[in-house]
Formats: sequence, structure tokens, C-alpha cells
Amino acid sequence: MEKYPNLKIITHPLISHNLSIIRDKNTPSDLFRTYLRKVCEILVFEATKNLPLKETEIETPISKTKVEKLKDNIEIYVALILRAGLIFSSSFEENVPNIKVQHLGMERDKTTKQPIHYYNKLPEKFDSDKEIYVYICDPMLATGGSAIDAIKLYVKDRNIPQKNVVFINLVCCEEGVQKIFSQFPDVHIISAAFDEKLNDDKFIVPGLGDAGDRIFNTFY
Repeated sequence: MEKYPNLKIITHPLISHNLSIIRDKNTPSDLFRTYLRKVCEILVFEATKNLPLKETEIETPISKTKVEKLKDNIEIYVALILRAGLIFSSSFEENVPNIKVQHLGMERDKTTKQPIHYYNKLPEKFDSDKEIYVYICDPMLATGGSAIDAIKLYVKDRNIPQKNVVFINLVCCEEGVQKIFSQFPDVHIISAAFDEKLNDDKFIVPGLGDAGDRIFNTFY
């Protein structure tokens, strides 16, 4: 989007089709998870386009040839914001080599709508000899509170360059996007949809409801 150069909304007929099923309130949790993972996989491929390559030589059964592979001196961290962010796990594990998976426990206070932290096992610092790439995952980017807190853990607390941090989500809206870029203008955001607004309860409109409850079928 022109207003936000580091925001990329991924458009594809299959994303549109899958989102139509994900958004439908009548879609049961098992199908919701299935179609959500289909979109996650596309987003993961798009988000990891920033990984650096090096040229090397191999030998096929026919001849020698030059190929490109991921550089050796990089580390790839995948930060899943619990609990809904877990849906991205298999897409990374099955497609991106040598990832380090981290979990960030955050939940939204029902009154203040602000994130409450309950789990964080990040190391005090990362290997300074490696180039670090971080992919923070949460299906929804609504108020931006959890996203901002997660990005701070890497950029401010552990000195990861903003340009090496990607926030991946399925559905975002203006408030959350603006909040991230107001503090971290060089972070990248990858999403499948840019929705209209937030309602009074800070849910995205039209959105898809509470992603965590729909993924784990926890409607109490």
C-alpha cells in the first residue's frame, strides 16, 4: 500500500477463496484450522523472501551446476504469539530449514484491551556472529498492542535490526498497522487482508471473530 510501503497485502485467488471460508461464522473449527493453515503457508513463503542467498556449486545426475541456497551465517527465529499464533507453526517447520521456534504468551485484558504477558523464554541475547531474521506470527493485527510488545522484545531489548523483523498476520486494520509503523517504521508487515476498522470491543470489522477460540473450539 502506498501509505505504508512496508505493508504488503498478499492477493491471490486461493487466498480470497480460503478467506471466504475462514470468515464465515458457520465454518466449524476443524475446517477453520484447515483453511487457515492454507493461507498461512502462502504468507510464510511471501514473508521469507527477505532471506539472503549465496551461490554454490553442486552436481546433478547429469552435470555440475551453480545453484543458490540460504547463507550459512544466518539464524531464523519464528515467534508465535500464543495461543492463536500456533497455527503458523507447521507452515514454518515444513518449509523453512533450521528455524528456532519461540513462544510469546500474551492475552488481551477484557477490560483494558491491553496485552497481558504470561510466558516468555527468550534468551537474554542472540549470537552476535550471526545475522538474525525474526518472523512474529499472530492471525490478527487489531489494536497492535501485542504486536508492538513482541517487536520490542527483539528490536529494543535484543538489538535486532528492524528491517530483519517481519510481522505476519491474516487480517489487519488501520489502527494496528499505524501503531506499529509509528514506532517501528522499518519493520515489515505481511497480511492477507486489510479490513475496515475496529468495533467498540476492539475486534476487527468484518474480521473473522476471535481466532484463538475458533482455532481451538473454545467457546465457553
